[in-house]
Amino acid sequence: MDSREQITRLENEVRELKTTLEELEFRQDLIFHDSPVNRIIYEYKVTKQQYDKVMDLMDQYREKIENNEKVSHGVFEQKIYDLIPQQSGNYHFVEFLAAAFKEENRWEEVFLTLYSDMPKFKNLKERG
Repeated sequence: MDSREQITRLENEVRELKTTLEELEFRQDLIFHDSPVNRIIYEYKVTKQQYDKVMDLMDQYREKIENNEKVSHGVFEQKIYDLIPQQSGNYHFVEFLAAAFKEENRWEEVFLTLYSDMPKFKNLKERG
């Protein structure tokens, strides 16, 4: 292996270490700033990059709802699965996450629009 290859290999290792460190710091922050959403993100091993994309999706759904566009929980769940493939098909995860955002007064309209008509979430709708 020549010098250039060694440098490239070391640069790749440093990049991987930085990524690992950033993810560990993110997970540590989830523990230190305990909240319903943070617990779910931590327990289901969602990465920072995935979490950031979920928040972008929540913003997109808020905008769709404000613009009176038709939305459905099935399409929303599939979009979450696309962002977090390790939870693909786990609709309970998506429901828990949407409900946790509502509990924290974040994107409440997304949960209410997508899930509040379901009997199992009647109590959450009544609590406002």
